[in-house]
Amino acid sequence: MTRIAGGSFIIEDTDYQRVFTPEDFTEEQRMIAQTTEDFVEGEIAPQDEAIEKLNYELTVELLRKAGELGLLGADVPEAYGGLGLDKISSTLIGEKLSKASSFALSVGAHVGIGTLPIVYFGTKEQKERYLPELATGEKLAAYCLTEPASGSDALAAKTTAQLSGDGKHYILNGSKQFITNAGFADLFIVYAKVNGTDFSAFIVERTMEGVSFGPEEKKMGIKGSSTRPLILDNVHVPVEHLLGEAGKGHLIAFNILNIGRYKLAAGCLGASKDAIALGAKYANERKQFGRLISSFPLIGGKLADMNIRTFVLESMVYRTAGLFDEGLGDLDHTGPQIGVQSAKAIAEYAIECSINKVFGSETLDFVADEGLQIHGGYGYIQEYRIERMYRDSRINRIFEGTNEINRLLIPGTLFKRALKGELPLMEKAMELQEELMELMPAGQSFDESLEQEAHLIAMAKKIFLMVGAQAVQAYQMAIEQEQEILAHLADLMIAVYAMESALLRTRKLQAASGEAKAQNAVDMTVAFVHDTFGQIDALAKEALCTMADGDVLRTQLSVLKKLTRTSPVNRVQLKRAIAARVIQAEKYIV
Repeated sequence: MTRIAGGSFIIEDTDYQRVFTPEDFTEEQRMIAQTTEDFVEGEIAPQDEAIEKLNYELTVELLRKAGELGLLGADVPEAYGGLGLDKISSTLIGEKLSKASSFALSVGAHVGIGTLPIVYFGTKEQKERYLPELATGEKLAAYCLTEPASGSDALAAKTTAQLSGDGKHYILNGSKQFITNAGFADLFIVYAKVNGTDFSAFIVERTMEGVSFGPEEKKMGIKGSSTRPLILDNVHVPVEHLLGEAGKGHLIAFNILNIGRYKLAAGCLGASKDAIALGAKYANERKQFGRLISSFPLIGGKLADMNIRTFVLESMVYRTAGLFDEGLGDLDHTGPQIGVQSAKAIAEYAIECSINKVFGSETLDFVADEGLQIHGGYGYIQEYRIERMYRDSRINRIFEGTNEINRLLIPGTLFKRALKGELPLMEKAMELQEELMELMPAGQSFDESLEQEAHLIAMAKKIFLMVGAQAVQAYQMAIEQEQEILAHLADLMIAVYAMESALLRTRKLQAASGEAKAQNAVDMTVAFVHDTFGQIDALAKEALCTMADGDVLRTQLSVLKKLTRTSPVNRVQLKRAIAARVIQAEKYIV
């Protein structure tokens, strides 16, 4: 079968058999997940308070224990001392580690943005030198992109790299900010401009003369993770430590961030499940007005919405991990073209990565907030874990590119791919224009399970094409400056990917297990699609009203009205049924 093209979900339908879902986990993958859970419960949970006080020695000790179990080497090829696991397995490790709070961040920074640049873009010699020790935790890594004056605008970095007179070293000068693991990392992936212009990546070792660090940042959350500035003062870095090609550092930086984005979503997934369990358990213990608060419909409604969004996020995360397994699974990490091949394979799903990051971080914020609300005043007290989860969750909307930047990237990347001929976006938009000229049927009946929801998702794709075509026509090349419109288009794409991921997973469940066992998934999918479709209508109206007026706008709104016809469902009844199941289970359920 041909691989699914990145971004194609917005213009094409996907067979549910092509989508990876959590129900497809192999026994080996489940064992890896259980090993990670056991490690967190046995090694991390008892040390939670000590970790939160920023104990470097303890964190390093536990990182090395994780390395002994193979939890740090999942993405490192076997040829270089790692396990070379599939992306589903490494995603599962990231999800299950999330319960370890700040420690999970230390692991994530090491195995992800710290190690993967060498995995995908290092030379054979660099891989042989560094990857075996990174896989075991004997050496720990950090990633250094952000600077005091360059955050979202990473290419505006001021750190420089001048080639020495003898041609043997690059001399690095500058500073990097908000560096996770800076307090104890042994090596750093540092971005600097060769000759002040060519954005490049380097492997910098802690012991190199001229490397120093600022004080620990006093953070709102994730207090148990190290976050310090890195200062580079005439650091002589051997030319052999150049990562990739000089002037091509952006290929490494942005593609590694893409991987980081979907892995961040996996962490948000695990934390969301944890918050649901905390909220449901507390609701089944706390009494007010003579009854358990779990018996009150508004509390149940919160648990239902928390569970629904988490189900959708889980469906998206593993759908995306499945795409990466197809794209990255057969790369030859010892071959001479690995860097080019890796960049191409990762960039293919850049849109999906950004979508996962935005939806995942905003889902966790929602779930943590509602979890705290269920706890009432106790949720505001540090004795209760939900308080820390609420604080810790906030950084995710800033990490790995702010959600605002990712919202601009989602449609921007789609349009660029279309202009390169990689996606038939314009052709689909033209076909839709012809279709919209014809009268649509006055009404439709939906008799089969999820039939209407599939129809609404199809309409959502048409709405995106309609609004997107209008935007391109109205603004042409200046569309990059219309950030509100781009954000609306991004939200339409996020909504489509989310709804479709839930639908495809549920249909796969129905086919494998039957309607009865899939009932909760069906209820969640129906509720989410109808909740989201109303938002799609509102987004499209606002975008169209921004771009047109008068008779043109009236015509467009008339077409939109036809595309948004729907038969209402009883969402209150659906969510009460979902809530009852969550309350009984006292945890996230499918």
